[in-house]
Amino acid sequence: MRNGDAGTLDGERIAILGIAASGRAAARLALERGGRVHVSDMRSDAAAHARGDELRALGVEVDVGNHPLERISVAETVVVSPGIPADAPVLKELARRGVGWISEPEFAFRFFNGPLIVVTGTNGKTTTSALLAHLLETDGQEIALGGNTGPAFGPAASELALRDPGPAWYVVELSSFQLAAVDRLDPDVGVVTNLAPDHLDRYGSVEDYYADKANLFRNATAHSRWVLNRDDAAVLDLAADVRGARYHFSTETTDVRGAYLEGDHLTLEVVTGEKEPLIPLARFGLLGAHNVENALAAAVAASLAGASTTAIRRGLATARPLSHRTDQVAEGRGVRWINDSKATNISAARRAITSLQGPLIVLLGGKDKGEDFTLLASPLVEADARVFAYGEAGPRIQRSLARRVKVELIQSGFDEAVEASARVARTGDVVLLSPACSSFDMFESYEERGKRFTELARAQASGEAR
Repeated sequence: MRNGDAGTLDGERIAILGIAASGRAAARLALERGGRVHVSDMRSDAAAHARGDELRALGVEVDVGNHPLERISVAETVVVSPGIPADAPVLKELARRGVGWISEPEFAFRFFNGPLIVVTGTNGKTTTSALLAHLLETDGQEIALGGNTGPAFGPAASELALRDPGPAWYVVELSSFQLAAVDRLDPDVGVVTNLAPDHLDRYGSVEDYYADKANLFRNATAHSRWVLNRDDAAVLDLAADVRGARYHFSTETTDVRGAYLEGDHLTLEVVTGEKEPLIPLARFGLLGAHNVENALAAAVAASLAGASTTAIRRGLATARPLSHRTDQVAEGRGVRWINDSKATNISAARRAITSLQGPLIVLLGGKDKGEDFTLLASPLVEADARVFAYGEAGPRIQRSLARRVKVELIQSGFDEAVEASARVARTGDVVLLSPACSSFDMFESYEERGKRFTELARAQASGEAR
């Protein structure tokens, strides 16, 4: 075990807050390790009851519709799902009573049996995690990938902890919400892709958001190894006084120990100190300059994890884009359609806009997270872009950008926004869904939003749209 805990909970009382995927995974792990498990959730809809019944059948005590504080506060360990904000009444009351808690991944890490790579950052962390796992698997290593990647890409960390025997490496993506409640987290390799304002609907300030990200370094030692974005001043500031060895990736300079872009070649310079060309950009299958950064970060981490340069080259050449991340989903009548539904903040949308060639038609909108849309004005102007704004955030997007960018507000719905973009698209144009907002005003998830965009785009590209 990574942190020296006993291999069994031996009857320890474990209270888990949240009955979604990570909460259920933590409950199963706690049961498997001999804990007495109680799970609670404020939701009381049909889905919550069904999940509760599933856990009861395994021997878990379950409360739905409330968090019974008297039961929770006597537990030896309280595990909180990432969807529960720090200002939730139950957490405020636990804090008042002097009861602490940890995140679901932190609980899982205590049962990991093997070395750990943690990937975090504002954008690109899922792509970087998946790329890293692909590079290590190309090297022949058995990898356990999961964490914050969601059901489409990997399970919760607690599911990874149940693997027996353990893998050669655990690769775990962590969000700021998951990093907010860590205690003994001590990765062998930590990767920070980039930092930019995000989740300001949940954090009081950017500084608060960055402070949770900084928990990655909480237990840094001289043996820690960090892979950092040399081109991002916020990342460098965050890690300025952190112990351990630093490796960097950059698309702007070759003066780094790590990986960089030299001419049109991805280049590695990590273990031996010698320059090792990887592949030319033309052979890399992911769109956008931001994905070059992700590839360089993954290459450095893979090298630190023992992957050969030959395997890294082969892995980069065979990598394919993840769904909903600057993924070309259709092309027809001279127009390319790009699904970047995962761009749920300004920084991610900006990266997509600046990474694509040709006149752009950009769909912006969704649930407003309180960010400054004027930051998109300059890249939109440089991309010769026209914007269709939709959803809850649509009116504010229009007000923020209309002075410099041609913006049309679509008030009728998402489908109508896609149809409007198709009507104005001409040969050579790129229609880009990069919303800069979450999906929750109209969709259950960014995946659902991206799937709907893909359906509509393919119909438009094929001429089958009505």
